[in-house]
Amino acid sequence: MECKRLLLVAALTLASVPALGRDAVPPGQVPAPQSAADVPKPVAGAPVSKEYAQAIGRMAYIWGWPLVNMHNRQTLFATAPHPGLLGGVLPVAPLNHVSMLSDYLAPEQRFITSPNQDVVYGAGFLELDKEPVVIQVPDFGDRFWVYQIVDQRSDSFAEVGIQYDTEPGMYLLVGPDWEGKKPKGINAVFRSQTNLGAVFPRIFMDDTAEDREAIQPLIDQVSAYPLSEYTGEMKTVDWSESPTIPNPNEGGDGETQWVVPEEFFTLLPEVMEETPPLPGEEALYASIKFVLEAAQDNPELQQALQEVAVATEQDVIQPMFEFRNNGVDAGNGWRTQKNAARFGFGYFQRTATAKGNMFSNVPEETMYFGADFDSAGERLHGKEKYTVTFPAGELPPVDGFWSLTLYNKQHFFYPNELDRYSLGTKNKSLVKNDDGSLTLYVQNKNPGGAKEANWLPAPKDDFSLYIRAYWPQEAIPNGTWVPPTIEQVD
Repeated sequence: MECKRLLLVAALTLASVPALGRDAVPPGQVPAPQSAADVPKPVAGAPVSKEYAQAIGRMAYIWGWPLVNMHNRQTLFATAPHPGLLGGVLPVAPLNHVSMLSDYLAPEQRFITSPNQDVVYGAGFLELDKEPVVIQVPDFGDRFWVYQIVDQRSDSFAEVGIQYDTEPGMYLLVGPDWEGKKPKGINAVFRSQTNLGAVFPRIFMDDTAEDREAIQPLIDQVSAYPLSEYTGEMKTVDWSESPTIPNPNEGGDGETQWVVPEEFFTLLPEVMEETPPLPGEEALYASIKFVLEAAQDNPELQQALQEVAVATEQDVIQPMFEFRNNGVDAGNGWRTQKNAARFGFGYFQRTATAKGNMFSNVPEETMYFGADFDSAGERLHGKEKYTVTFPAGELPPVDGFWSLTLYNKQHFFYPNELDRYSLGTKNKSLVKNDDGSLTLYVQNKNPGGAKEANWLPAPKDDFSLYIRAYWPQEAIPNGTWVPPTIEQVD
């Protein structure tokens, strides 16, 4: 009875205390912010020292480098008058369209480092705030294919490919603010977190005349166009007749310079406006915008930011180009990526990938392994001879295809007498050893005889090797399969 009386008194006492609403706070306490929007922002007009501007600017350069890179690539595509081949070698199209090759990518191109010679590529950049974009998927049958579809952060936002059991037909790409309904005849809708994005179809092709002929009707049905041009009918284009479009960036040994340090902070405000912060990035955006606003009418701060951009490019970005500085250890001197095309807050990985091998697929689509050194830790160099031997039964376990590609020191194909830049599934004349193993010969001079079929020609100076495993089986991502050693031989 006494217990019940005490409970009643307690209940009456609590009832007499005003309830604390969501915004009510006991005296002497500061309310916790309810969202990022409630957090106080830096005060405009506060003094900003050169040193502080450069400290924030250094991080802004590392973080924003791949976003500015994407912005400038889109700017190039926006100048295309129609789909065609930039400089006669690179597929380029007006925004919200794609262009396709009809063969492997030519070694002369300088649009993108670390490409492959296993697929027929396509390319197109998106401007989804204008209108949604329809992409066509032909019936590829059992042939490996995948469309890489990324936002401005080069994060994938659509699963379109053979590994996803994607049905032939039409698909719609929309921006973050689109509120329409799925049109009749559209199989699915994929939403990007940014209005700027890109589409890169990849369709596997054997290195034979027969397969080059067989693939043409399929790639001619690969297309993308604004929703306003959608009729429900499959459009076709004879991509083998693509016209040449003059390339304003022709020349040079390395990749087109998509990020110019001296212009970076002039472009960054526009890029930040077109790339809304991810949840959790609000503080980073506020810190960077505070410095950018302070520098608007301050020549000294503008000069300080330009100086730090140049220094960061040299000290931080340039070293990211080497494969050894990207990804994680995969064994036997190889490096691999675990979060390609889903970088999130992995700013280092995103920027390193954008510098050395931009537009890498997500791991379910492709795993990549790069090497700059041999098994003894020596830099790969054309004055030496190497072998890469896959033991019997230990070729890369894939459901798609695999290849070993050789790049020169600029991460491009090395022109050679055989026009051969990679070896793998596409090659039908590879010769296995008596025990079932496969040895590939990596050297400058032709080894001659039966070895020529397995020869990967190398330049006379530094080079790198790259293994691709498209549609990898579980042994690759879980680390059970380890890439072979790169052995220096006499």
